Amino acid sequence: MRAAVVGGTGTLGRLVVDELLERGAAVRVLSRRDPGDLPAGVEHRRADLSSGEGLVGGLADVEVVVGAANSFRGSKQVLVAGSERLLAAGSEAGVGHYVEISIVGCDRVPYPYYRVKVAQEQALEAGPLPWTLLRATQFHQLLDWAFAAAARFGVRPTGAARFQSIAAAAVATRLADAALAEPAGRLPDLAGPQVQTLGELSAQWAQARRRRRLPLRIPSWGGLGRALAAGGLCDPRASAPGQTFAEWLTDG
Repeated sequence: MRAAVVGGTGTLGRLVVDELLERGAAVRVLSRRDPGDLPAGVEHRRADLSSGEGLVGGLADVEVVVGAANSFRGSKQVLVAGSERLLAAGSEAGVGHYVEISIVGCDRVPYPYYRVKVAQEQALEAGPLPWTLLRATQFHQLLDWAFAAAARFGVRPTGAARFQSIAAAAVATRLADAALAEPAGRLPDLAGPQVQTLGELSAQWAQARRRRRLPLRIPSWGGLGRALAAGGLCDPRASAPGQTFAEWLTDG
């Protein structure tokens, strides 16, 4: 099988590429720039979701597309309009299956980026290709990045907001499973092994990274704060075995 991974140079995309390679798939990465450090045997094609340039050619002879692209700046243009362009290009190129990643609870938490993810899901459902959608919780890597960013200002965020983070590798495995199977619509959600508060997670981070910082409580104000404190981005029923955040910090 020939698979194209859009955003195959990012945190999740690289892991999906590795998973597909291990399973014997021929893999092509579509991105705006040539990363220059792809695994042996992986083909690269230049393609731009924001303009549509290179998408049809990049999907030639591809059987399944895995959408792993992400963008916080100009997210609507890249993720929503870009997905629409990608779906149309896939239809023109004869792609038979489109697999996309989204976020657990994105329809429950009032935040602009999550609204974009909901719109992206709707574009997928309304598009011309058979599809599979997986919602997953936040990656351990995202929390690591956020706490490191706060530490540069001398603080450690605490508060009642709850998260159920997961290793990106576990999500990549599930996406590769989906890519090599038949289109299945929306899959069961995938969540990390533990629900923890922001304060618990940041304390684990500070201990593992040996970076003591002043605790700064983030109040649960407004719709966003209340939704996060209520566990809007969590789903205990979807908990999967694997590394906790603390284990990931130690093993990494």
